[in-house]
Amino acid sequence: MAAAGVQFHPACRARQEGFGLLFYDSRGPRLLFAETGNLLPADFFGTVRDRDELPDGLSDQQKTALQKFVTKLLEKGFLREQPLR
Repeated sequence: MAAAGVQFHPACRARQEGFGLLFYDSRGPRLLFAETGNLLPADFFGTVRDRDELPDGLSDQQKTALQKFVTKLLEKGFLREQPLR
């Protein structure tokens, strides 16, 4: 079985805002406000990434928080698992 990565669901996008990221889902009126500051670029999950892959230069605490956030995005349907290429 191929390893799984994560990527935006085709109906979902993120936009950079002053507080961090605004995630939106065109399948319905679903928004998610994330106070990520500039830790995560809006287009980070535009391509398939390993589930534990995060931007460089983060502290261990920031990595842990963002890994939990990725899990929440998967649970809410903003991200979906994809085979790694």
